[in-house]
Amino acid sequence: MPITPRDIREQLLASNPEFQQLAQEHSRYEAQIEQLSRAEFVNVENLTQEAELKKKRLRVKDQMEQFIARTWRGSAAS
Repeated sequence: MPITPRDIREQLLASNPEFQQLAQEHSRYEAQIEQLSRAEFVNVENLTQEAELKKKRLRVKDQMEQFIARTWRGSAAS
């Protein structure tokens, strides 16, 4: 059975401290964005903060995807 990116992600979450840290950081940004989106009143400061958090979350997600791609290429070469 071929290894999928999801399998690699689970493997990295279980064994790679750097990937685990990235996943925790991504979750933290996600929670902060969710909290801001539940605010009763929207102001410029909240919108700016939400935009920055989304950029950070995306940057972390890109790093995680790079990890997965490198691991996948490494497993395919084996």
